Amino acid sequence: MADERAFIKSGRNTLIHKVKKVDLVVVNGEDHPKIKVTQHGLEPFKEPLPRNRREARERYLEVVYIASADIFAEEKRLLFIQALDGKEYKIDYSKVGTKMFVRIHQESYL
Repeated sequence: MADERAFIKSGRNTLIHKVKKVDLVVVNGEDHPKIKVTQHGLEPFKEPLPRNRREARERYLEVVYIASADIFAEEKRLLFIQALDGKEYKIDYSKVGTKMFVRIHQESYL
């Protein structure tokens, strides 16, 4: 139970946020902006990353390294996140810095 994650991965490029009390910090390689997934949607993550899992837990965060072997094993150009606000977001890393970077893909998937 101690290793319970605050998200589920689905398919080849979808994360589903599942725990209200823990925000996700999505890290897709060093060159891309970090994104915080909260119960209210997505926002940029501007703080320093937690140094370890214990510090992350103290801050009610879970860091999700997209390219790690236990997630998707590679950086993604497109990522979909189903947030607890009932929306699925499409993150297109080829469009960083534009209004097309993070968009609502689907309303109320629940």
